[in-house]
Amino acid sequence: MNARARSLLGLILATAVGGACLPEAIGPSRPSATSSAAVIASPSFGPTGPTPSPSFVPPTPTPMPSFVVYTVARGDSLTSIARRFKTTGRSIAFWNRATYPSLDPDSSKYAPNRIKVGWKLSLIPGVKLNEDDLPEPSASP
Repeated sequence: MNARARSLLGLILATAVGGACLPEAIGPSRPSATSSAAVIASPSFGPTGPTPSPSFVPPTPTPMPSFVVYTVARGDSLTSIARRFKTTGRSIAFWNRATYPSLDPDSSKYAPNRIKVGWKLSLIPGVKLNEDDLPEPSASP
């Protein structure tokens, strides 16, 4: 007998002897692929009782509108830009007053019609500031 046959015979004997030492099956048995005469079933351990319900997950908040930057082109005015982005010229002026002092509505030098080509204006599309409830200006760095 060669080494491979001896290994295979040893494996078969170990399985047969080991299987005889197992306790008797509990519960329904399943036929195995190797033997249909003697079937040994192992107990299955699964959850018992009610299925736990998933924990509460809060909804994702809707993002706030965010600023976009628009570069002023030839022929633009605050009014035309505001119309394009569904806001007001005064809102655009307010948002950009720190960068361009001539756009500060509270300044004596307020000149909304003197915007220059190449200016980068920050604005929020679709948002119009309530002029009766404007936030206080932030301090300059």
